[in-house]
Amino acid sequence: MQLEFFQILLLTIFSFWAINDSLISNTLTQPVIAGFITGLIMGDTTIGLMVGGTLQLMQLGIAAFGGASIPDYFTGAVIGTVFAIISGEGAEFGIGLAVPVSLLMLQLDVVARLGNVFLLHRVDAAIEKMQDKKIPGLVLAGSIFWGLSRALPIFLMLVVGDSVVITITENIPMWLMNGLKTAGGVLPVVGVAILLRYMPTKSYLPYLLIGFFLAAYLNIPMLGISMIGLVASLFVYNSDNNKSVNGQGNVQTATQGTFEGGFDGDE
Repeated sequence: MQLEFFQILLLTIFSFWAINDSLISNTLTQPVIAGFITGLIMGDTTIGLMVGGTLQLMQLGIAAFGGASIPDYFTGAVIGTVFAIISGEGAEFGIGLAVPVSLLMLQLDVVARLGNVFLLHRVDAAIEKMQDKKIPGLVLAGSIFWGLSRALPIFLMLVVGDSVVITITENIPMWLMNGLKTAGGVLPVVGVAILLRYMPTKSYLPYLLIGFFLAAYLNIPMLGISMIGLVASLFVYNSDNNKSVNGQGNVQTATQGTFEGGFDGDE
């Protein structure tokens, strides 16, 4: 399968729009959403959801706090989904390809942020000189620059990479292909492990073991386990909430008792 020009154009426009959306709602850049939309454009949403959902698991324990740069799993989901479909090698191949792309785009993310910092200083200078007419243009330039930071690399990788990927997949050694597929299967576990590292796992270990038991020994689908987890989380939330309310009531009763006793004692 080869890429059509309208598919390249739609994916480029989508990447431009999505990265700007990340500054507002941060919805379209979620890997599972990006994988689904890319799969929709390419005509295979199943592969898109498999690639995007796996990368979403890898991203769960990572966040760009304080403006820090993290691997760009959005671009990885787009490129991984496209090349998984056109190569015909399945989602595992796309995931294995998406990881190095995500790490490579991490470096470009730093360059894009530096460019926007330069524009921000120009805005500060315009404010100090009371040149308010320049400010909308500088803000718009920042948005265009930020959008091109993803749209341009994705466009180039789709234009140049089409024939390159087909050539590579036709000549790639089987051991390397198996290695990429194995890495694609292992890396989501790393993402979940990083997430568990920052959560109160020890306090809720019984629930974690119940989920593992249901998946490993009873073969319950992930949706069913998620619903059981939702019920358990609501039960724990209501139980903790009731304890908090009762605790506040006891404090108020104790306070009132002390006040009344003191008042009686004064009498």
